Amino acid sequence: MAEYLTLEALFTLFMLILLQAVLGFDNLLYIAIESNKVGDPKDAKKVRKWGIGIAVVFRIILLFIIVGLFGAMAAPLFSIPFAGILEGEFTLQSLVTLGGGGFIIYTAIKEIHHLLSVDHIEHSEGSGKRSVAKAIALIVIMNLVFSFDSILSAMAIASIDAANIVDSAGATLGVFQGSIVDCKAALIADPIAGAVGCEPTKSYQVPLMVIAIVLSGLAMIFMADAVTNFLKKNRMYEVLGLFILFLVGVLLVTEGAHLAHLEIFGFAIDAMSKSSFYLVVGVLIVTDVLSNGYQKRLWAQKEAEMRGPDSAAAGLAAVDAHKAKKKKSAQ
Repeated sequence: MAEYLTLEALFTLFMLILLQAVLGFDNLLYIAIESNKVGDPKDAKKVRKWGIGIAVVFRIILLFIIVGLFGAMAAPLFSIPFAGILEGEFTLQSLVTLGGGGFIIYTAIKEIHHLLSVDHIEHSEGSGKRSVAKAIALIVIMNLVFSFDSILSAMAIASIDAANIVDSAGATLGVFQGSIVDCKAALIADPIAGAVGCEPTKSYQVPLMVIAIVLSGLAMIFMADAVTNFLKKNRMYEVLGLFILFLVGVLLVTEGAHLAHLEIFGFAIDAMSKSSFYLVVGVLIVTDVLSNGYQKRLWAQKEAEMRGPDSAAAGLAAVDAHKAKKKKSAQ
């Protein structure tokens, strides 16, 4: 327990919490959009709380599974051998990532189509109502898909050097926390019966990762209502959220294709980098905010022109007053 109270361990915990917060944005967006489909606000709030709570439990279980079966998840399941046309070697990890990304892209396109086709946008809450149980199930399932990315990234941060102490048959007799050089020196200084050497491996600070998952889950429960209410009050940003969700799907699909070493007509598919993803999302948000502000100003000017030249200045003043009021309330 003492090893988790060191300055290095606390810094690792801070980095893990920060990682979960950054990678959890897309998950939070999906939860907000999905919970709106149940209709009743009380049921929607229940969906968010139960969905996130159950998802946190399953994410912790998935963490232990991935840590224990990390090698097996990366083992090839089948391959596509059409040389020069379509080639790839699929693993369980790549299939889950591809399938999850494809489902997110389908969901985003379906919801965008629905918003563009309904007659009364302000009274639309999504393409069809969902039951509470179905909404919770979808949130939990998609959370598990998002978890692969965050758990693998967390494992990279929380990994420490270790070495397996092995006998002549290659069986592991124990695990030494430290480098392989230190392991060999320790065996020389204090021999273990049957041990003939050390093999390099990795050990993971699982308790720190569990704490980070729980804390990020609590933060998501706290923030989910705020994100949902914001989307309800500012329906113009719902399409923006769906486009971001679409980009998340593209990110996962390219990552799954990269994990499968997929090549189409000889061209390898590279994973979309996180920096590119956040850059595109940032540009989308800035563009949408500026566009909406400019559009509101144009509407005010048009309305003022229709009322007459004397009301033009009043119309612009009303827009400026509205912007000042929003800025003050935000502070």
